[in-house]
Order: sequence, then C-alpha cells, then structure tokens
Amino acid sequence: MVEFILNDRLEQCEEPTGTTLLDYIRYHKSLVGTKIGCREGDCGACMVLVGELRNGRMHYESMTSCLTPVGNVLGKHVVTIEGLNVKGLTPVQQAIVDEGGTQCGFCTVGFAVSLHGYCLSKKPATYENAIAAIDGNICRCTGYKSLERAAARIAKLLVERDEDQPISWLVEQGFLPEYFKGITRWVEHIHEVRMHEQFLPMEDTILVGGGTDLYVQRPEEMTKDFVEHIVQIYGENTITRKDNTIYMGRTTTAEDLQSSPEMQALFPNLRAHIKLVSSTPIRNMGTIAGNFVNASPIGDLTAFFLALDSSILLKKDDKERTIKLKDFYRGYKQIDKARGEVIETIFFEVPPPGSHFNFEKVCKRKYLDIATVNTGISIQVKEGQILGAHVSIGGTGPIPTYLHKTSAFLAGKPISVETMEAANEILQSEITPISDVRGSAAYKRLLARQLFYAHFHTLFPELF
Repeated sequence: MVEFILNDRLEQCEEPTGTTLLDYIRYHKSLVGTKIGCREGDCGACMVLVGELRNGRMHYESMTSCLTPVGNVLGKHVVTIEGLNVKGLTPVQQAIVDEGGTQCGFCTVGFAVSLHGYCLSKKPATYENAIAAIDGNICRCTGYKSLERAAARIAKLLVERDEDQPISWLVEQGFLPEYFKGITRWVEHIHEVRMHEQFLPMEDTILVGGGTDLYVQRPEEMTKDFVEHIVQIYGENTITRKDNTIYMGRTTTAEDLQSSPEMQALFPNLRAHIKLVSSTPIRNMGTIAGNFVNASPIGDLTAFFLALDSSILLKKDDKERTIKLKDFYRGYKQIDKARGEVIETIFFEVPPPGSHFNFEKVCKRKYLDIATVNTGISIQVKEGQILGAHVSIGGTGPIPTYLHKTSAFLAGKPISVETMEAANEILQSEITPISDVRGSAAYKRLLARQLFYAHFHTLFPELF
C-alpha cells in the first residue's frame, strides 16, 4: 500500500506501485482536470505538483504524472489543479484569464499547475524564472505570448513573497487554499509511521529511479507489482564536497545537479548546460544514476559525467565495488552491473586549477529533444599548454563513449587551432556513427567535428 496526500485527503493506494499517477488520479479518483496528452512527458497537460519534506520544510516540484509511478509519491503531497482552487480565481489563474492565455483550454491546467509550482519554489521572482517554470508545457493555440505576459505578471506579484514562510504568505495572498498550512505536519506523521522500511532488491525486481524513460519505452510492463522505487526508498539526493571530491547520492536528479551550490561554484555555465537536458518537470524527476543505467548512446548526463572522468560505487547486500563510468558500458544497452546491484554513489575529483569544462548538444529542436550528437570536455591548461583532457561523445557509437585516444593526444599539446584540428582527426577515428532517424552517418561525423570545435571556440575564443 502506498500512503500519500492527494490535495487535501489522505490516500491509501492499493494499486500496483508501478501504476502511473495520471491513471490513478483520473480513473480511480475521478480528478479529470489532469489531462491525458502525449503520455511521454512532453506536453505538460498532465502536470501535477509533488511536495516532499526536506529539512523540515515542504519542497514542491512540477512533475508529469504520466511518467510518475505511484510508488514514487509515498509519503508525499500530490497536488492536482483541483487542489489549487480557492474561492474565485487565484492570482495565477486570473493572470492567465486577463492576458488571454487560454483558447481551447486543454493545456491550460498544466500551465496553471506549473506556474503555481513556481510560486511555491525558492527561485527569485524574475521573468526568466517564471518562463522557465513552463518550459515543460506545450500549447497549440495561443502562440505563447499571452502566457508569457501572464508569467511576467505573476513574477511581479511574487516580489514581496516571504522567503521564510512562503506557504503562509501564498495562502494569505490567495495563491493557495487554506489546507496547505497543515500539510507539513501531515507529511511528518506519514514519515513517522511509514518511512522506516528498508528496501532490499530481489533478483527479478525492476528498479525504478525517476522512470522518465522506462515509462515511455515499457509502459505496460512497468505497472506490475514487482517494481521497486529507488527514489522513494532511499531518498538520497544530496551533492556534497569532501576534500577534492564531489559525491552525489543515488537519487540525485538533473534539477538537483543544476541547483547545487557546489556544482555551480565549479561550473559557471552549469545552468546553460543542464537547460539542454529535457524540461523542468523531467529534470525534477529523472535521476543521474538512472541516466547511466539506461545506457542510451545519447544520454546527456552520461556524456556530461564521462567528461569529468567520473566513478560509480555499486552495492549489492553488503558488497561494494567501484568502477570508472567509462568502463561501465560493454555494448549496446549492456552494462557492468549484476542483478540486484544498485548505484550507491557517483563521484568525481574536483578539476584542478586551470581547468575548463563545456557541454554541447545538437538535436532537431534546441530544447526538449533527444540529442543527435552530444559531447563534453574537461581540459586543464597552464601557460598555453594542455596538461590533461577528458573528452566524451554520444550518438556516434553503440555506447556513450569516452574518447581515450583523443583525450591522450591533447595532453602536452599547445592550445591552438592546429592542435584542435589534429585532435579532430583522431576523434573521427574513434567514432562509429550509423545512419538512422536522427541523421546520416556523414551528418553525425560533421556534428562531431563541429561540436568538438565548439568546445574550443567557447573556452578559448581568443584562438579565433
């Protein structure tokens, strides 16, 4: 049984834990304001808010319920559009109405939920943050400008938001219904009663992190009751620095990565890089470890962490082992992980002084799309000489690829256009692209070259 709060009521769900939250909300609770759209996490029509207790306070994030298993909301607060209604309209709903932000109305509830999630967040009251909150919502009618104006109005209203007591302030200002004030204690009670169970994976168990790819590729299979939910059981999403090493827990999401002060301090362009990885709700759900285990040849986070020469700690029962991420992939969708093993920790050494990092990606759309080719580089330079480099690439072979020869070639070479061009020749010998729906082999080779050059253009513009 999965116990959680749905709007203002306690739910004790006895459906299989792999049941999608969307289906439970609509078919078992008849809350039809949450719409069925793409069922792939792209359109945002099924958006809900999921709140969890972090350091004694409720933390809310927008999530697409079509990809969220019920098991991942154990002990949490799920909010649908019905759970946001107050007498009259909230300021968010009023702004959408006043700016003409709805036409057919199918997508409207998703936009409203996402914008309420922004109101509940700790992100500063800026136009840019308000727009970013709806980057996982699609509208076919309005042309978006009216919704952008509504988002701008909402950002202005939040300038006076109480950062210490945001929920109380939002309730008093009519953004949220009154029951939100009592949610924290309710969630605490569920944790006291239910959250002490420890998960021990079985040999035939399907382990689910965020589920953002599994529920697209294998939706029917994922509804079975032998699904175990790593996100819910472990709840470890911390990112910490100890001495010269960064450690991240097994449930760390892409959004946790983007929001981490430790990571932001190391990588000044981190937000721009992670913005290339899907949309806000998917980043709120998808785990880094899940991206690794998924073993997609074009996994964005995999390419990112390969370029940092990262390592993973695998655990089964009381046995642990550590391997390099670049040694994790054996063949297409084949990984060095035994049944029952889980990724316990992801870690990498802090890049030494003089290091630079960059991530590049090309896809059919600039955002919210699977890469055709992606690549990362970490390169250490002193007095015009390259002391060491790590280069990764995805989409040009059967596995996410650490470019051993290219990385080794760069070490000891001067930073120059000639070095870049010579390194590209070696890079081209290390990749084996094939023609498929994302492009021809020749096109992918061209992208590999251009993105590799883009690393140097971005990090060392004085060369050009």
